[in-house]
Amino acid sequence: MFQIAGIQLRAPSNLTRFVLLAILSVSLMLLDARAHHLQHIRAGLTVLLSPIQVIAAVPVRLGGAVMDFFRGDQPLHEELARLRTEQPLLLARMQRYEALEAENAHLRALLGTSALVADKAVAAELREVASEPFRRTLVIAKGEKDGLYVGQPVIDAYGIRGQVSEVGILQSKAILITDPGHAIPVQVNRNGLRAIAFGTGAPDSVSIRYLTASADIKEGDLLISSGIGGSFPYGYPVARIKQVINNPNEAFLDIIATPVALLGHDKEVLLIWPSQKVLPPPTPAKPLAEKKPVASKKPATPKPQPAAVKPLVPQAAPKPDPEALTGTPPPPAPLPSPTEGATP
Repeated sequence: MFQIAGIQLRAPSNLTRFVLLAILSVSLMLLDARAHHLQHIRAGLTVLLSPIQVIAAVPVRLGGAVMDFFRGDQPLHEELARLRTEQPLLLARMQRYEALEAENAHLRALLGTSALVADKAVAAELREVASEPFRRTLVIAKGEKDGLYVGQPVIDAYGIRGQVSEVGILQSKAILITDPGHAIPVQVNRNGLRAIAFGTGAPDSVSIRYLTASADIKEGDLLISSGIGGSFPYGYPVARIKQVINNPNEAFLDIIATPVALLGHDKEVLLIWPSQKVLPPPTPAKPLAEKKPVASKKPATPKPQPAAVKPLVPQAAPKPDPEALTGTPPPPAPLPSPTEGATP
């Protein structure tokens, strides 16, 4: 018991404390899940925890530096030889891609449509990898101060790795395409068949669902981002079909694909900023002679039926007046004789 202003109060029981804390926890979770009111508080907490994460990563970095020191220069020479071998192939492929991109831009200009392209790309260092068994997330050493936003694509040199799920001030969290809570619209590069790739929780596989047995998809097909939804630009490699199982007892195919990106390798990722570019339509040729604007046509109204017209009877032309012609009055008509008017 404790006393406040002369009033003795009894401390709440353990059950009362548990109920109050449970209600407070549920209320905070609902506010965070639906209205995102605690996002700024979480971003501030990440700033306080950032030095601890950096200190915790120091032993890993020191161990890697020591291993590189005793390993010698042989791995570096091998990697340099591999990069020199890949460079001409990548340059030749890039020339073909530039021609295809120019042709695609020309076709979009003819149609007057827009293209989702990546205007900006920034490399970011990985600070932490999730250790949970069924969660596939990364902590990136870039945050709100660097212009990151929720839903931003994360790629590497081979394909799409995932997208940003939480943004802090100094660091952010990204979810991989293999996470069970992630889905990305894709299409088959061979024929344009659209589908959705869902994460399975496994480190190296995604699932393609809701495709019937009549779908034209087979092992080895490359899946690329379709651009639907606006999160990912069109044409980035996502996965390659590994297995297609057609079970007659199931309504849909069971398709497993392997991501083309190296999800468990490298210490850096690439962040891109896709934007919607509206290509201008082609300028039409000027006409030789300007035409007058045509007035809008009014809807046709039914014309009234004309009344029946009586046939015209030809009439004799009037005789000319001799007085008007000669100036003298005409002679008087002779009087009829008395015999002409008598009746028999």
